[in-house]
Amino acid sequence: MVSLGAPEPATLAAYDLTTPQDVFALRRIGQSAAEALGMDRQDQVRIATALSELGRDRLGCEGLTVSFALPPGPERVLAVVFGWTGGAKSAPDLDPASRLLHRVRHETGGGRERIVAEHPLPTSWVDTTDARRGVVDALRRHASPTHAEDLREQTRDLITALEESRAQREEMRRLNEELEETNRGVLALYTELSQELEETNSGVVALHAELEEKSARLRETSEAKTRFWRNISHELRTPVNAVVALTRLLLAPDSAPLTDEQRRQLSLIDASGQSLLSLVGDLLDVAKAEAGQLEINAAPTDLRALLAQLGAVMRNTGTSDVALLMPEPSALPVAVTDEALLTRILRNLLSNALKFTEKGEVSLEFRVDAPWMVFTVTDTGVGIPEDELSKVFEEFYQVRGPLQRTHRGTGLGLPYARTLTELLGGALRLSSTPGAGTRVEVELPFTPVPPTSAPAAPENTP
Repeated sequence: MVSLGAPEPATLAAYDLTTPQDVFALRRIGQSAAEALGMDRQDQVRIATALSELGRDRLGCEGLTVSFALPPGPERVLAVVFGWTGGAKSAPDLDPASRLLHRVRHETGGGRERIVAEHPLPTSWVDTTDARRGVVDALRRHASPTHAEDLREQTRDLITALEESRAQREEMRRLNEELEETNRGVLALYTELSQELEETNSGVVALHAELEEKSARLRETSEAKTRFWRNISHELRTPVNAVVALTRLLLAPDSAPLTDEQRRQLSLIDASGQSLLSLVGDLLDVAKAEAGQLEINAAPTDLRALLAQLGAVMRNTGTSDVALLMPEPSALPVAVTDEALLTRILRNLLSNALKFTEKGEVSLEFRVDAPWMVFTVTDTGVGIPEDELSKVFEEFYQVRGPLQRTHRGTGLGLPYARTLTELLGGALRLSSTPGAGTRVEVELPFTPVPPTSAPAAPENTP
């Protein structure tokens, strides 16, 4: 192989290709160049084989040359260019080289044809003057080899390729075995999880059916209880009203004279009748609330008038040793709510507080904490033990204590107040300290009313 004159700046070396011996040399030169550029063994064989195939295919073309270059630009490649002026026996066959190299193309123009074969440089390659000189030295180092030497070189390359192929097959076999083992494990895990999921689903279905059955029973029990309360309340109201009415007729000043003992006995009958009427009324209200038959009639409500009237009524039920403190009227707004239900809630809470407070005070406070309005009833009574705080919201439950003997109730006040509070879209919270008192907080939605649309407050508020 004859080296040409001084190459272009990007060209490392150029040679004539005229004999088969030159093609043998081209294979050795290509492999040396790839090695000098830091390419791995596989890429070295790829480049050597591709150049050998292209050289054999174009051998015999007039003016056939081959040059090695490192062209400038963003793409770092080794470019090998085959050029000739004519006399080609056939169109170039680029398929073998295209399978081995990154890019191979055929170009024509200026009376010459050429094949440009390119392959990427390794990332470790640093383009410096010394590095280029090393590549040029590698390109010029090899003299023209003999046919036997070329065959030996090809044999060594083939043996190396076979060893690499065998190693790759072994690695592939090992990976396939690992993958198969992994697949078996995944399949076993999938089967186990599927069985567990099926068992869990069966359990969930059974639990759901059980919950549905219990819910149906609870609904039936609740409906039966509500019907019983409603029926018994209606059945009791008529005779109790008759007893109370007859007792009051006997106690009237214009009735027949009574002895002190007779008047005392009739007063006891009247008080017992009033208590029974109150219980019947509470039972009816609770039954209606639980059956969803209580309708909310929200309208602008003057809280000043409502609390003033409520305070006047409740003061008559307490003792002289207990002070009832109500909110400052000027601080009370007009709000949209159900006046009747709100009155029942506060009356129940104040009644409980006054009933179980022997001395001290019972206070009702009001504040707006947008979007809520909060009513707080606080007393200095006997209080409720911590372990019974949740039980007081059970129907008919009463906290045992010394005041129960003198102030017997129905056990419906707090449950009824909480039911009505929740019906109005609010919440009722209870806290208490035995011997210090109880605090009940009622939180209800607050919708203020402009002064122009507010109802006028009564002139004579009690």
